[in-house]
Amino acid sequence: MRSLPVATGRECWAVVRELLAPHRTRAILATVVLVAAAAVGLLGPLILGEIVDRVDTGEGNLTWPAVALLVAALGEALLFAVGLVLISYLGQPILATLRERVVARALKLPAEQVERGGRGDLLSRLGDDIAVVSEAVVEAFPPLAAASLTLLLTFAGLATIDPRLTLAALLMVPVQIWAVRWYAKRAGPAYAQERAISGERAQAILDVVGGAKTIRALGLDKTALPRVEARSLSSVAAVIRTIRISTHFSSRLNAAEFVGTASVLVVGFFLVDSDAITVGAATAAALLFIRTFDTFNIVLGTIDEANRALAALARLVGVLQVPEPPPPAPHDGAHVSLNKIRHAYDGGPLVLHDIDLHIEPGERVAIVGVSGSGKTTLAKVVARFHEPTSGTAEIGDVALVTQEVHVFAGTLADDLRLAQPDAPDAALQHALHAVGADWARLDTVVGLGGVELTPAQAQQLALARLHLRDPKIAVLDEATAEAGSAGARALERAADTVLRGRTALVVAHRLTQAARADRIIVLDAGRVVEEGTHDALVEQDGTYAALWHAWSQDR
Repeated sequence: MRSLPVATGRECWAVVRELLAPHRTRAILATVVLVAAAAVGLLGPLILGEIVDRVDTGEGNLTWPAVALLVAALGEALLFAVGLVLISYLGQPILATLRERVVARALKLPAEQVERGGRGDLLSRLGDDIAVVSEAVVEAFPPLAAASLTLLLTFAGLATIDPRLTLAALLMVPVQIWAVRWYAKRAGPAYAQERAISGERAQAILDVVGGAKTIRALGLDKTALPRVEARSLSSVAAVIRTIRISTHFSSRLNAAEFVGTASVLVVGFFLVDSDAITVGAATAAALLFIRTFDTFNIVLGTIDEANRALAALARLVGVLQVPEPPPPAPHDGAHVSLNKIRHAYDGGPLVLHDIDLHIEPGERVAIVGVSGSGKTTLAKVVARFHEPTSGTAEIGDVALVTQEVHVFAGTLADDLRLAQPDAPDAALQHALHAVGADWARLDTVVGLGGVELTPAQAQQLALARLHLRDPKIAVLDEATAEAGSAGARALERAADTVLRGRTALVVAHRLTQAARADRIIVLDAGRVVEEGTHDALVEQDGTYAALWHAWSQDR
């Protein structure tokens, strides 16, 4: 299984720069506010140093330094709060644009590519990865940006007291470099592996849930469930690996803090002893440096989330790197013409063998065959869902309705307008009436958190969308498979209404559907074995006649 690509750091940065460009002014404003907050934060240790000097020299007036300390603390808190809010507001529209682009590209991905990588991989990117990036935009990147600015200005503050104190503090840098190199070597691959394993776990769950009926029928739960368990345990192990890396990184940074603190205190002692600086200045320098500990902890606490988010971002941008498939050759007609069509999935065995299919405008053709004969594959080739491996196809404006119907969360009107965004309410009502959905109200909330539609009602909704979409060619792949339910006749009438006057290809799950078609094609192992009208095929001693007579007896 080959998953979708993962973008490089350069590709991710190019996309981020492009998304950030329209918001450059807000980004500059947020940076200025955070720099001001970090600068005001430096005043606290400096004022405390002044207080120490006044006490040391016997000057008892500490009122104004105390007031200044309070004002500095309040100012720092206020500026940091405003800066973090500005960064959050900056990140959300960028994230929304990224999400829209990824979803739009995902909807245009070639079906074969999605199937090669597994639907779980794509769903994991559109679900888990977007959630990880969204959380980081709010909780990780703002404090990380603020902490980074604070660190830079802290070292600048040390330099204003005495450059030698900065040099002493910088003795921790070699230890930090060692720690960061150790971390960087392990963290990036570990988080990338964690996100990849998350996609594999999602695919395993989808496979089991999608095939639940087959698993129960064949008693395969003893083999199917351990596969899900194995993927889940692998995901847990991947998370534990990243936690261990973070913990070891923290211990190495603690060593750097010890080296830096000891150096600043020792150098400060000698500077005070030589009267190069005052006791208050040495105190301020020590407090400034110790203040960086909390900042480092913030960086440490957020860098894990940032790394996880960067790994997720690389997977999202990877979707954008997939070339958009070229649109099919323009064709305004209402006919279908397939010539010598062959199709195989990802280099596997042929599923369709030299199919010739020609459907005239307004003609309804039914496809009949046993399970695995290639009916759905042929339908999806006609619907442009699959590009054939070889052969030529000339197909006009086409829409596909399958047995798998999704009801989107929102009002029924919103759900219908996916097919025609500018449709007035009268058109929506007309579409619902055409498919016999007289139960429906446009303001009814459906989907997740709303009214749960029955399978038959969901199929009516799908057919109403098709009616609104009004394509010249319609493909129904077992789109009335709920005809065995109480809504059987309603669904059949709805399908007949929607297909009336339209070129249609119908994958028939019941032979009664085939009987209403103008022409019937019988597939077997991806080949056309019979073709003709219902009456002519019933009179022949062939596959269709056997299927029809078996159905008649069962009825």
